[in-house]
Amino acid sequence: MGHFPKELVEKNLKHRSPGLPLYSIIVKNRVNHTKNILIALLAMLLCSAMLAAQTAPPSTSGIFPLSQIHAGQKATAWTVFRGHQPEPMDVEILGVLRGARGPGQDMILAQLHGAKPEYTGVVAGMSGSPVYIDGKLAGALSYRIGQFAKDPIAGVTPIEQMLAVRALPIAATDHPQSAANTQQDMQPMETPLVLSEFSPEAVAFWQKTMAGTGLETVAVGGSGSSLPAPQPDAVGSAPTIEPGAAVSAQLVRGDMEIAATCTVTYADPTQILACGHPILQAGEISLPMTETEVVLTLASPLNSYKIVNTGRTIGAFTEDRDAAIRGVLGARARMIPVQILIGGATDPKQLNVEVVDLPTLTPQAVEVVVLQSLMQSLRNTDMTSYHVTGQIALNNGEAAPVDVWAVPSDSMQAPISAVLQIGNEFQQIYANASRLTGIRTVKLRIDPVERRAQVELLSARLLGSEAVHAGETVEVEAVLRPWQQEERTERIRVQLPARLKPGTVRLLLSGATALDRTLEPGEQTQTLDALLAEERQKRPADRLYVSLLEPEAQAEVSGQELSNLPLSLKNTLEPLRASQHAALRGESVLVLTDHAVNGVLSGSATLNLRIEMGSGLD
Repeated sequence: MGHFPKELVEKNLKHRSPGLPLYSIIVKNRVNHTKNILIALLAMLLCSAMLAAQTAPPSTSGIFPLSQIHAGQKATAWTVFRGHQPEPMDVEILGVLRGARGPGQDMILAQLHGAKPEYTGVVAGMSGSPVYIDGKLAGALSYRIGQFAKDPIAGVTPIEQMLAVRALPIAATDHPQSAANTQQDMQPMETPLVLSEFSPEAVAFWQKTMAGTGLETVAVGGSGSSLPAPQPDAVGSAPTIEPGAAVSAQLVRGDMEIAATCTVTYADPTQILACGHPILQAGEISLPMTETEVVLTLASPLNSYKIVNTGRTIGAFTEDRDAAIRGVLGARARMIPVQILIGGATDPKQLNVEVVDLPTLTPQAVEVVVLQSLMQSLRNTDMTSYHVTGQIALNNGEAAPVDVWAVPSDSMQAPISAVLQIGNEFQQIYANASRLTGIRTVKLRIDPVERRAQVELLSARLLGSEAVHAGETVEVEAVLRPWQQEERTERIRVQLPARLKPGTVRLLLSGATALDRTLEPGEQTQTLDALLAEERQKRPADRLYVSLLEPEAQAEVSGQELSNLPLSLKNTLEPLRASQHAALRGESVLVLTDHAVNGVLSGSATLNLRIEMGSGLD
């Protein structure tokens, strides 16, 4: 009887019928006890079956209309807190805010309940989590209310407004809608960015560059892990994804990755809707879409967010609209390949990435990729200079050469200088109004120079008499001082043109920067053809140039220089000047020779020559 409570045995002994054996009482209680155990086991199995039925969002395609939503309704939202499996959380509808997201754009106000959402609050990366009422899809968690709110209050984008994005043609070319005019304390849930293979300096540069865009929030994460590593050109066959699952849009992929993560709201066999708000309000986009593993949901009083690993490519995002982003399963994204070779005698390294093709993001993506490539040089120090060469190639076969020197200075580090110069050249081509073809590839080679490769022109003088003849060879002497080295003297022989007329001319000794300022057309080049021609004529910065300055008109037409213009031709070019296809200068500049100086040359000097009658060729 040790298996039964003493009180139970005594009670049955007291009330047993006369003549009933004691063992009968014991058997009776054993049967009752076994019966209770079976009932408990059955209840546990029933509960398990009910829980199993709630391991995924409802499969119904029905929607719960906004017109029937009111305060007090109970709902369920699904999101991934860890791993790949969406989890349910209770939602209480607080009401509908009319026009809270903009004119005619309502928002459902809701409070999240449950141990996890009450601990983490509204989480960056949770945007897009589907909300169901009576098994029907009502909308997506998409907005946070306040920054330090004690209660997990969220705004929900109604599903009817999101489905309007699904209805857009796959090849839509309409213009983006205007940004939603949300109330000041209602902000879209942050779209956390994963920056993989980037140094802290590169991450800080990205955050500064993207400040105010909503894409400056950087979360911890990685590229792949338990999932297959993403392949730029490999799209899984017949990919599937369910509402509540995490999904990422890749802005950069390859040897480096930048990806934005949110949650799937709606999915059918061909496309998905996610986020419940825009990423950049860019309209038509083309971004790789990947599966995503949530490693951890990190709780923070300021900003909780999901730590993720991106996975295999399953399609492409094609629309970035006010109410949702739209992804097409199995589609391929249009990206710009960027190939960077980090030179070196013993440790050359090749980096291959693809960057987004989107005006509001591409230049910044190229810059941060170049910066990280510079930072990966094993010889990177405060005194290291960089020589970056390569080309920006267009789909039509044309290309702009890249030849940039970046030297550290008291006001700017060399990597930042290189990034800004390359970014400026890329932006001029990429954002040119007359560009009719896409960017095929960007190829760069980075050669570190383990010193401050700066040379200053201190002075110059003419060896011999200032009185010379046309066609004669003269010799000039330049005094140069490399950074923190002894001065040195260079002698350069220069042959004058035989066409020179008697009179005074000048010789300009300078580096490429000072020479370009002398040749500056004054008006901004507008056409891509003129810009490409100008880029091809740019001179290396590590040489000393000796140029002839003549008091004759000079023009630049579509990037081509025309010297010694007669007055009649000058008048003819005046209309082109007004249309910014030509530039006119009152002085002609003719480069006679150049001389290597083993560093970026700064400073200039001017020498006077008097051309006398006769020829110096006899």
